[in-house]
Amino acid sequence: MRTTLLIMAAGLGSRYQKDKNTSSIKQLEPVGLHGELIIDYSIHDAIEAGFNRIIFVIRPDIEADFKERIGVRIEEIGRQHGVDVVYCFQKADDLPLLDGCPAKFPAGREKPWGTGQAVLAARDLIHEPFAVINADDYYGKEAFCKIHDWLVLSHAENAIAMAGFVLKNTLSDHGSVTRGLCKVAAGHSHVLDVVETGDIIKTEDGGASANGIVLNPDSSVSMNFWGFAAKENYKPWYMEALERGFADFFKTEVPTNPLKAEYLLPTHIGALLRTGKVTVKLLETTDKWFGVTYPEDKAAVVESIRGLIDSGVYEEELYSDL
Repeated sequence: MRTTLLIMAAGLGSRYQKDKNTSSIKQLEPVGLHGELIIDYSIHDAIEAGFNRIIFVIRPDIEADFKERIGVRIEEIGRQHGVDVVYCFQKADDLPLLDGCPAKFPAGREKPWGTGQAVLAARDLIHEPFAVINADDYYGKEAFCKIHDWLVLSHAENAIAMAGFVLKNTLSDHGSVTRGLCKVAAGHSHVLDVVETGDIIKTEDGGASANGIVLNPDSSVSMNFWGFAAKENYKPWYMEALERGFADFFKTEVPTNPLKAEYLLPTHIGALLRTGKVTVKLLETTDKWFGVTYPEDKAAVVESIRGLIDSGVYEEELYSDL
């Protein structure tokens, strides 16, 4: 059975700056012993779990760098292991139809429209069960296995799965983060609501707060690792729902905030949950998330990767065990 991993790698990385005059594409920062990137560990874990198709969502302006640092190498690994590698582009001017006419692009807008639009960039490429991840987050092997095992089962067309992480395992020591805070049903089996929440910080006692409100550090959060049910050779139901939602977003959100409004996966899925249009299965993982949100995060990520190699989770030559 074909299963696709869609990797969102088009983020601008606006908070990741090495100095005030130089921005960096954080997805291309090396963290492994031989220059591996965080995305390498996700791809390794996905192939090991059984995914056999990878779609990279990138921006046109980083295409050359991305293919040089990642694409060409992953294409060769894909050929060795029977995994197809495909690219598509998230473009700011890829807009929905409103009443049969293309939406107008707001004057002064520069950046694309968020993770919802990133997934839509692949709407004509996916006709099978698929999962979505961020390029700059390390999720751990357990999450990939659980999502893939869920994808290959039979589900209703509106079924979604979410790899749920423990909030305290996803915080940065160097600044605030945004997480999808989840309301979970009794028994921790299904997600009832997802609320995208910004400005979450780690407190001195190891807890978490957002804008002064204390959060439960053991609560489940979304790290944008989603699985979407679909019948093979058919367009996934969620893609159609995402297209409809993008048009609604342009009608309701863009007019009041044309330069900064973002169409986000957790927000869209949360809205579908509140209207009973989807079910979201919670697949809990206790793996510790890590990522490079701020420049200061990189040293900790490098140390964490080294620890995983030393403990035998990964080979020093990353792909040698596939």
